[in-house]
Amino acid sequence: MDDREIIDNIGGLVSEERDLRDRSTRDRTGLSADERSRLRTVEAQLEQYWDLLRRRRALSEFGEDPSGAKVRPPGEVEGYQN
Repeated sequence: MDDREIIDNIGGLVSEERDLRDRSTRDRTGLSADERSRLRTVEAQLEQYWDLLRRRRALSEFGEDPSGAKVRPPGEVEGYQN
């Protein structure tokens, strides 16, 4: 996966996240259990892709092969602070 694919995935996930958050505030009933679960999944995937993109760019910046960076499990990147 190259940077363009990662950025495209991030864009799709951001769009889905916005849609879910809009629905959660627009509808008085909020999100269903499945939608809340999907929102948590989307949030975790976003963190994973942002982490991957940062690590790929860091490798490239220091003259290393960015393809060496792989997606890390959600537990390793959730709540990551710069």
